[in-house]
Amino acid sequence: MPTNQLMPKLFACRQSIILAENIAKEYNTTLGKVKTTHFSDGEFQPAFQESVRGRRVFIIGSTFPNADNLMEMLLMLDAAKRASARHITAVMPYFGWARQDRKDQPRVAIGAKLVANLLQSAGATRIVTMDLHADQIQGFFEKPVDHLYASTIFMPYIKSLKLDNLTIASPDMGGSKRAYAYSKHLHSDVVICYKQRKKANEISSMELIGDVEGKNVILVDDMIDTGGTLAHAANLMMERGALSVRAICTHPILSGDAYEKIENSGLTELIVSDTIPLRKETSKIKVVSCAPLFADVMGKVQDNTSISGQFLM
Repeated sequence: MPTNQLMPKLFACRQSIILAENIAKEYNTTLGKVKTTHFSDGEFQPAFQESVRGRRVFIIGSTFPNADNLMEMLLMLDAAKRASARHITAVMPYFGWARQDRKDQPRVAIGAKLVANLLQSAGATRIVTMDLHADQIQGFFEKPVDHLYASTIFMPYIKSLKLDNLTIASPDMGGSKRAYAYSKHLHSDVVICYKQRKKANEISSMELIGDVEGKNVILVDDMIDTGGTLAHAANLMMERGALSVRAICTHPILSGDAYEKIENSGLTELIVSDTIPLRKETSKIKVVSCAPLFADVMGKVQDNTSISGQFLM
């Protein structure tokens, strides 16, 4: 719990209200009051119902699509800035639009850089987020970024499973660094899936680099969107003789028929955090809360103390 005399104020964007309430509870405080006015054309206007003058303000909200979630964060940042808040921290457990971190084809936007510019222009003086899709997004900001790793909350759960012959897997080449980081702490082997896509969200082929026969496999990734990659990887590993396949994904986007793909796949379990609220509960999905991690880091930010102890990767 922070020790500074002036307690910070915590506010929530509507899409993350449950997570924000849990963070506030861990922080031993309550959320500030916000009133949102709606117009008939879909426009909305959030307004703080209490003074934030001279205070540190934490605004909590994941910016997963649709774009209203990002817009709400921007409006609340701007409102805090114009209400003379001293420090304004955007707490974004899931940083949306992060897959657009580079020009991977001609005549496209770099969406992650655009969002970074918007957040800073709106008034954010600090960003706290977790498991960015690409680490280099931190460099898009001119303000401090606290980039947390979900391994902090997932590692105790993995160890509690007490799995023999554990192997960590990456569902693609891009996630190999994350897989090696987990394997280092767990002293396990690593396998990597090599996939090719016809287009976004559609796999044309997948091959396995490494041996999974007789192994309990845990796939690790930063997000799960349509679920196609993980379902395909799990089925392939079971065909190659794996004893079980689990997956750890920080951000459960789970769009389209992802829930059905997970239920019908060879996955024993999908472990996710609560950065994005689930649309429905299923027997295969286990949620591990990130609220204690964010509350602890926010307290350290308020007290100007080191957060390096929270980094496992």
